[in-house]
Amino acid sequence: MKKILFSLFALTGFLTFGQAQEYKILTTIESIVPGGLGRSRIIENKTEVDADAFTTERTDGKTSNQRDIRRRDAKVDEFSETKLLNFYSLVGINFQNIASNDALVSSRINQLVAEGWEMAFVTSGVESSAGGDDGEGIFITRYIFKRE
Repeated sequence: MKKILFSLFALTGFLTFGQAQEYKILTTIESIVPGGLGRSRIIENKTEVDADAFTTERTDGKTSNQRDIRRRDAKVDEFSETKLLNFYSLVGINFQNIASNDALVSSRINQLVAEGWEMAFVTSGVESSAGGDDGEGIFITRYIFKRE
């Protein structure tokens, strides 16, 4: 009986930890530019890329695995772009735009969850010079999903 239980637990553990996980990133970029002049989007990659093809290693000050890698070669051609509204209108912060963006982002997240993706992490940041006359920048959020 002990052997059967041990085998069952071992098999369950193997099945649980033996499954590979796949990750997907959804990025929102929301413009902080007055007057609706900025560009706000949901961006989603649709291309498989092998990061090793663009990676070199340095040891003892020397580069190994030297390849003729150009930055433009790393660009993907297949991605989706969903338009979002800008945070600001001509008179300041536009809360209706923010609520509209929340609805669009929620819709896409719900679609991904229905496809079997689970949200693993969310990270965000703001780019802005923050000077006295600073009236522009971007608010970027990356939603990282996983599935087995």
